[in-house]
Amino acid sequence: MSREPWDLHFLAEPEEVAALRRVLRIHLRFWGLDALIDAAQLCVSELVSNVINHVGPGTPATLAVSMKDTHLRIEVHDPDTRALPTLLKQGINSETGRGMELITSMADRWGVQLLADRKVTWCELTTAPAARSGHVAVPGVTRAEALLDLYAAAESPGESKPSRLSRALAEEAVIDVITDFLHWLRAHGCDEEEILDRAQRRCDSQSATVVS
Repeated sequence: MSREPWDLHFLAEPEEVAALRRVLRIHLRFWGLDALIDAAQLCVSELVSNVINHVGPGTPATLAVSMKDTHLRIEVHDPDTRALPTLLKQGINSETGRGMELITSMADRWGVQLLADRKVTWCELTTAPAARSGHVAVPGVTRAEALLDLYAAAESPGESKPSRLSRALAEEAVIDVITDFLHWLRAHGCDEEEILDRAQRRCDSQSATVVS
């Protein structure tokens, strides 16, 4: 399937966000990337809102979308090289200043490129194929499966290559993993409830990229 890069010029106004989301959805469906639509639309909303809030309403901007290896790359170009997006540590009840935190939780990576006449804020979402578990092979799922393999090895130290855990045993291993991390958090004086809440929010925000 041909996935030619494309771009769209627009004025950074709140009413433009919905139109940009619709255009992006159409292109991603044409590209066969339906699983990324929700996450990609959220990223576009936050990147454009960042221009509106920190550069100014009505700013001429450009949305550029392309493929980079196995990643979908989303860029928003604006002419202000001074207003740089930053990742702020906001409280869980904060209603503002969390745009780049959402980008961080949804995307595999993001960054800012400063050019002579403009700033490019970009993020990338994985387009990896489904894993053997039937889920999209996002980094979190891959790391979890690798960790469960380690627990399986610990349960069967005599086997050179332990078999993959059954679902029932895997669920027990997951409980063991969570319990061990709770012990670690408690031993280091961390707020375990806050950590669990943050993990739940991040999991919920990334669920759009996981397909059963």
